[in-house]
Amino acid sequence: MQDSTALRQSIIDGCLWMQSSGLNQGTSGNISVRVGDGMLITPSAVPYADMTPNMICKLPLKGDPTPDQNPSTEWQFHQAALNARPDSNAVVHAHPAHATAVAIQRRAIPPVHYMIAAFGGADVPCTGYARFGTADLSNMVANAVQSRDGCLMANHGALTLGVTLDKALWRMQELETLAQVLLLAEQNGSPVLLTELDIAETLEAFSGYGLKA
Repeated sequence: MQDSTALRQSIIDGCLWMQSSGLNQGTSGNISVRVGDGMLITPSAVPYADMTPNMICKLPLKGDPTPDQNPSTEWQFHQAALNARPDSNAVVHAHPAHATAVAIQRRAIPPVHYMIAAFGGADVPCTGYARFGTADLSNMVANAVQSRDGCLMANHGALTLGVTLDKALWRMQELETLAQVLLLAEQNGSPVLLTELDIAETLEAFSGYGLKA
């Protein structure tokens, strides 16, 4: 993708959509998009409604921001995720309530529903805990998304990837729905999980629908 005002506005629009849909609260979520050998990312602590395209920060995919920049405090794990997954062009981070609740339990989302396959396998993993903005958290995120298009972060929130920003946003909504379904199913007993064969068959079926991108 090429840096442009339209692309920068799409990042802002994505943040506003997450807020209006209830996937995020305040300024806690952030979005990045790959542009050439760098990335665009939302600024730190700016309300979404106040963001303008020129506030979106452009950072390298290797190295630190310059002192005059004000990227999201989570820029390191966005950078790490994009470097770990050169086939993905967008990263979305948010604190949706149900996904965050499962992350607080420090567990993966198991195959409770076939849509888990939209994340590339039979679960959505959960990283260990490290403070936001640290290299430790970035390394855990990079490891978690090597073979998945999303992950939970212990006592923190969720992250999703996509070939496009729209696909990464769609996955965030799917991830929150899966977490909600898991918690609801557990209220009356133990959910019956799908098998690895079930998920493999779903992945094959998905290949014709573009859901693996």
